Formats: sequence, structure tokens, C-alpha cells
Amino acid sequence: MTGPTFVLEHCTGEARAGVLTLPHGTVPTPMFMPVGTQATVKALSPGDLTSVGATMILANTYHLHLRPGEEVVASLGGLHRFMAWPRPVLTDSGGFQVFSLARLRTVDDDGVAFRSHIDGSARTITPERAMEIQWTLGPDVAMAFDHVVPGTADHTTAADALARTTRWLARCRTHHDRLRAEAPGHQTLWPILQGGVHPDLRRQAVEQTFELAEWSGVAIGGLAVGESKADMYGVLARLTPVLPAGIPRYLMGVGFPDDLLRAVAMGVDLFDCVAPTRNGRNGTAFTASGALNLRNARFRTDAAPLDESCDCETCTTYSRAYLRHLFAAEELLGLRLVSLHNVRFLIRLAQEARSHIVAGTFDRWHHDWLNHYQRGSV
Repeated sequence: MTGPTFVLEHCTGEARAGVLTLPHGTVPTPMFMPVGTQATVKALSPGDLTSVGATMILANTYHLHLRPGEEVVASLGGLHRFMAWPRPVLTDSGGFQVFSLARLRTVDDDGVAFRSHIDGSARTITPERAMEIQWTLGPDVAMAFDHVVPGTADHTTAADALARTTRWLARCRTHHDRLRAEAPGHQTLWPILQGGVHPDLRRQAVEQTFELAEWSGVAIGGLAVGESKADMYGVLARLTPVLPAGIPRYLMGVGFPDDLLRAVAMGVDLFDCVAPTRNGRNGTAFTASGALNLRNARFRTDAAPLDESCDCETCTTYSRAYLRHLFAAEELLGLRLVSLHNVRFLIRLAQEARSHIVAGTFDRWHHDWLNHYQRGSV
């Protein structure tokens, strides 16, 4: 295999159903990708992820560089073997983590100098270093190093970050090509589109990115970082129609059910987010009727499953009352069971969306689904 392929099978309006093929397997799209920041999806094993239908997961360059170090991962057989996950893996470049640790870093055209949040040691990540770390880790897809700014950033700030991201992208591409020439491999590099909520900057990002090179996939970054949902949807509505149709579109950091479904309707193929596991560990479950706070006393004697429509281990085995008991008693099993359900919920939602796109019934179905979901959470 010389590289990834993407076959677009069906469209209903802007919504798309395709198949992405990578060295470690195939990914039917649309698809939600669980986040395994430190080579683990919190509270879930690879067996758990397989059971809920995960076909691709994320790990993070920044965190694995700091601990245990990319050379350690490589010495143990690479990222797939290290985390016992045989299916496709994508690594984020670390740009978002650098953004989220603003008080510990400085940014210039060369790269980012920062202090480790673990031990305070001085570190620097340049575009070239981000490529080297990801090449050593060995994921199927490596992400370009980008400059992320808050979603509320003004035009001048967003334009400066976009210009830097574009310069860094050229350096990432050159260095990644060099690494591939020195030690041939099947890893592919995807760019990240920045530009904040400003339509002209987003158009500029698309033009500059695809003038630079052809790509096997593209990510939409810089959303879900403080801007309103209306602004996020507005960016997507303007951006996806001008993206190449023949490659997958990955919306970074978005994974609440309603956001996922609205983005699918606007032509997005791939998603990732820590929301399902973070909410699961806090006792909040996604259901077709809205989110449930399982710490609520109303569930103390509720014998119903978490979500009657769900086929996961949690919903087919345990009651809401039992799950509430686990959180009240601070038992670790509760964290696993609700996280497992939330991840399955999003994967199943993407699978259902795919089936309706193929059948040509997506438009009505997704509007009905959103109306039902948004009636409220309890």
C-alpha cells in the first residue's frame, strides 16, 4: 500500500458517506474517533473500544513526547503495539496543547518554546520537531503543527496565526517528505485549516493550503475553542462547500451529539473530542433524549437502562439506579461504564447518520433526531 485512499460512496445534500483506508484498516465515515491523549482512552481498554465499534483513535504528540518519550514508544514497537491497538491511529501535532498551556509558552516563527507541565523543563517544538516526533511514534496520520488562537480572537490576531500556520505547514511538508525519503513508510500528513471565525481568513487558509500541495485529508482547526456555536456553524457552512470533495474532512475537538450531527449535515467526515469520556467520568450520560446527570437523586430507584435504544454493555446490563449507586459510592466501575456508553453513543450516532445518508433519508431523520434530543437534559 502506497498511501491512504478515500472513496466517497453516497451524498445526501452536503452529508457524505465514505470509506477511508489506512495502513492499519478501514474507517467508514462519518465516524467519531475516541481520544487517547496519552496512548489510552481514559477508563477504556482496547477491547472496550473494539466492542463499541471504534475504528480509529487519537493520541497526542505533546503528551507522548513528554512522557514516556517517542523513542521509548518506538523501542517497544511503535504506537500501535505500545498501546495494543491494531487499528488506525492519528496523532495531533500538539498545537492545541501548546495553546491550552499559554502561560507556559512563547510563540515565534521558529516554533514554540515552553515549560513542561510535568517537571518544568524547557522544551521547544518546531514544525520539523513535530514531524520527527510523530514519525518516530508511527501513527497512520500525522497532523501538521499549527498555531491555535482562541475562537474569540480578533481579525488581526487570527490573521497572524494563520500566516504562521501556513509557513509552518510548508516546513512540515518538506520535513515529512524528507523523513519518508530516508526511511520509507506509509504515514500520511494532513494540514489544519485555521482562520478563526473570519470568513476571508478561512477562504485564504483553503487557497494557501491547497496551492502548497495535494493532501490525502484535511482538518478544520480552531473551532470549539471559545466561540459561540452559531459562529462555529457559520464557519462550517461557508468552509465545507469549498473543500475538495475527494478527501476526508476532519473537524477537530468537536464531539457533543448535536454538534456532531449538525456538522455531518454540513459535510464533515471525522470527529474527535474528550467530551464523551470526560462527561462519563463526571456521571453525565448522552442519551437520545438529552444528557442525564446520574448523580441526580431521581435515579436512586430507577430500574430502566441508561438508554433503551443503545446496544452497549452498560445499557444491556445495568440499571440507572446501579449506575447512580456507583457514582454515589465513588466506585471506579461507574467511570468505565458511562464512558463506554458515551463513546458508543457517538459512534452509533455516526453509524446511523451514515446509514441514512446511504438510504437518502438523512435530511428528515437528522432534523427529527435533533428536535427530540434538544427537548432538554435532566
